Parts: sequence; structure tokens; C-alpha cells
Amino acid sequence: MLISKKEIEVRYAETDQMGVVYHANYLVWMEIGRTQLIKDLGFSYAQMEKDGVLSPVVEVNVKYKKPLKYGETAIIHTWIEEYNGFKVVYGYEIYNSSGELAIQSSSSHVCVKKESFQPIQLKKTFPDWHEAYINALKKE
Repeated sequence: MLISKKEIEVRYAETDQMGVVYHANYLVWMEIGRTQLIKDLGFSYAQMEKDGVLSPVVEVNVKYKKPLKYGETAIIHTWIEEYNGFKVVYGYEIYNSSGELAIQSSSSHVCVKKESFQPIQLKKTFPDWHEAYINALKKE
């Protein structure tokens, strides 16, 4: 399975008064990881949107394991957990710079037509994306 990695320096603005990363910022980092994975597959969200397709989040699950703090580096690991042609489930693990697991999470997305929000099947609309997702699940 293909696992994409992206590092982010924890900025002061992403923390609360205790210097701990505010929980909602992990969702932003998950998006950064997902965007990197798509890029690693050879595509871009921007092009998909230009082609009239959106990929809204329909579910998010997050397990907070250890806080990240200001001045640390967040290392985001992202992969495709499930894919059925309509729905994609991305998996995430975010580590601190010492290699300790900070969160485990997943987010589910569906691809829809931009103008109608009707679900689309990637295999028919974007066969290259479909094939890349299938291959990303298989890679060891």
C-alpha cells in the first residue's frame, strides 16, 4: 500500500494557551496529507475541480493519542484504506518528531458533480484516478 508522508512545523497559531495543538487543526493537516497523497499518485485536487468534480468529506473519525506542541514537527502519514469506485476512505497517522503517534484517523469522501452534487463513479469519469486508487491499495 502506498503511504504518503508530509512534514509540518507546528506553528504558534495552531496551538491553544497551553502550547498544545488545538484539536481542529488535525483536520487541516489531514487535508494536507490527502492532497500530498493525491499528488504522489500523479493527480491534483485543483485539476479535478476544474474538471467539475468535488470530493466532500462525509465522515471523519479521530483518536487523539498524544498531544503535539508548538515547536514540534508533525509528520503526516496518509494512505487509502478503502475504495469502491464511489467512496474513498483515507487513513492517517500523525507522529511527532520523536516518532510517537499523536493521532490515528480516517476520513470518508465521495466524488460528486460540482453543479449537481450527484455522486459519480470514478471508473467511468476518471479512469486514470480509478486505476491509481486501485494500485495504491495494492502496493507493498
